[in-house]
Amino acid sequence: MRLKRNALIPVFLLCFGFAQAQDKKPVQLSDLTKIVTVGDPEITPDGQVIFVKSYMEAGKDGAYDYKSQVVRVSLADPSQTQVLNSPSYDLSGFALSPDGKSLAFTKSWEGKPQIWILPLNGGEAQVLTSEKDGASSPVWSPDGKKILFSFSVPLTAMEGTPPWENPRPGRIYGDEPNYAAAKEGKGEESTKADMDGSLDELRAWLAKNASKNNPRVIDRLNFLGENGLSTNISYRHLGVIDVATKKSSKLTSGYQSFGSASWSPDGSFVLASSVKSEEHPDLSFELDSEIFKINVADQAVSVFLTQEGYRFSEATFSPDGKMLLVSGQDTEDRSFNQSLIGVAKPDGSGLKWFTEKLDRRLGGTKWTDDSKAIYFTGANQGGVTLYRAEASSGKISEVITGPVGVNSFDVHGSQLVYALTKVADPSELYVADLAGKGEKQLTNYNTAWLAERWVSQPEAGQFEQDGFQVDYWVMPPFGLKEGTEYPTLLEMHGGPTAMWGPGESSMWHEFQVLAGRGYGIVYANPRGSGGYGKHFQRGNYRDWGDGPAKDVLTALDKAVEKYEWIDEDQLVLTGGSYAGYLTAWIVGHDHRFKAALAQRGVYDLTFFMGEGNAWRLVPNYFGYPWEEGVKEILEYNSPQTYVANIQTPLMIFHGDVDLRTGVRQSELLYKSLKILGKPVEYIRYPDEGHELSRSGNINRRMDRIGRIVEFFERYVTHPN
Repeated sequence: MRLKRNALIPVFLLCFGFAQAQDKKPVQLSDLTKIVTVGDPEITPDGQVIFVKSYMEAGKDGAYDYKSQVVRVSLADPSQTQVLNSPSYDLSGFALSPDGKSLAFTKSWEGKPQIWILPLNGGEAQVLTSEKDGASSPVWSPDGKKILFSFSVPLTAMEGTPPWENPRPGRIYGDEPNYAAAKEGKGEESTKADMDGSLDELRAWLAKNASKNNPRVIDRLNFLGENGLSTNISYRHLGVIDVATKKSSKLTSGYQSFGSASWSPDGSFVLASSVKSEEHPDLSFELDSEIFKINVADQAVSVFLTQEGYRFSEATFSPDGKMLLVSGQDTEDRSFNQSLIGVAKPDGSGLKWFTEKLDRRLGGTKWTDDSKAIYFTGANQGGVTLYRAEASSGKISEVITGPVGVNSFDVHGSQLVYALTKVADPSELYVADLAGKGEKQLTNYNTAWLAERWVSQPEAGQFEQDGFQVDYWVMPPFGLKEGTEYPTLLEMHGGPTAMWGPGESSMWHEFQVLAGRGYGIVYANPRGSGGYGKHFQRGNYRDWGDGPAKDVLTALDKAVEKYEWIDEDQLVLTGGSYAGYLTAWIVGHDHRFKAALAQRGVYDLTFFMGEGNAWRLVPNYFGYPWEEGVKEILEYNSPQTYVANIQTPLMIFHGDVDLRTGVRQSELLYKSLKILGKPVEYIRYPDEGHELSRSGNINRRMDRIGRIVEFFERYVTHPN
């Protein structure tokens, strides 16, 4: 046996872990369907909490579907639990009425999203809106008599002519024959459609085909969605509906979108973020946004809060109406600058940011009832921390932090309710005081089945490299025995600005299944990861390969040095999205791994400019290929450049309709390796996009993990 320094597994812990492993089974692949998640808690005035329970349920054919239910539980006695609705798959946008007696939410109705009202004193939910363009994102007025909502309007249904030049060369807006009739959904044709007729008649025939998306006429830059083309431009607008009369009215219109809307204390106006520009909407990403004021009575719209060099995302009044909470971002370096939260006077003046030194991406802001503090969350060093800021001074403190993740929360009175991820349990609801003290668990959805499971506990490590402090974690395999070595998997996260850690929930099941199959697991947050501030996140600028690869491989080297049970001759590697890229990069430069699996990655960066809807990563990190020197940088940083150097057996995953990274990327890598006679296998998932591992078809999600296990088992040997 080779010698290693600083072995961290004492004999008694090894024996204890082995004894524990004999008493419990490890987490199984099929346990994915047992995991229940909770979220969106809302504390009611009468001391209860409403939240969403999400789970998976098998149908008559044995296939699993996603389901959600709204649940109410007493804070004083968590055993008093009531399910408030029948299982559904498309509930979203929950909002509790000011008196706590009704819940508004979004659910489809006759093919469109609409707002529903659920009375909490009993009775079935009733649909409230019947908007032609649908309705979502309900926000109750302060008096509970009205609900603000959002709706989407396609460009073809907009009134007037867009303020920008038609991007189709030689055409003007509205010049298509029969345009007016098609715009209003009518069938009348003012011009005969005839392919053999005059130019106008030919254009009418072509327009008729295009109106049926056969073919799709593309004239915009951002034409790729997640799973299909997104050729049509639409705008998000605001409406308001009277709950009693169901009479609704439009508050906004025109060629700009409005989001993150909130009410004024007296309900006379609404604040919302928007970009007002005479440029094509494809360019809105490059523009600063402002906070607009919209009067409810006369629908007058005016700029309320603006500042050059900033994007404003949200503004909400304090409960006492004396302050304004503002969220935004400094756009000088918009690809890397972190979130900002601050307060202003009720008229928007005197804005002071107080999170600049915190240097994190933040969200989920909520006022306390007394208007003295603001709570918010942020990814932070492998967890999701809940912060508190004093409204008067801007002083920030950590309420819940460490190797846990606060996924959603609510504050009311003296109580704090939050959905929490822990290594021991992926999702449960808890209550504590406003300082995070006196924590009490409210739900136990995962407790029973987890009581019969062994769970691998990660141990943290850290090292300094090239001026960066890099965090990593090591998870022991099931049945760990002293003096025995185990195959070990290096897992890597995507993004590249994602962040992993014990408080991050997306990998909980996969990590535990693989540890349960006898693999040690090492994962790290290399330079470029989120959760460590702007400097760290910018650490992979024009360096997607060398630097991040050096960090994750150093983490593996450190783990091998520390833990005697890691078999350095039986290492395997995987990662998805950006980490699919990094997997291919590493095996093109390093040959220590017995096998590797690249998932939904990008492998040729110049090609990526035209292949995925995440194409802006190329100019944001490297520049445009036609700029001086950029093509050479892209070629150097592309794993495809080194495809002939790959010796490691490689499996490649991609979804058939993944348009975030683009399926042609994996086809290129696979075909190249096949031509070169390298050991490679290619798995394509039908009807799946980029989110397969998180929200895809449940049976395919299990198939994916099963194939990971089966592939690695071909190349490693486990101890007897």
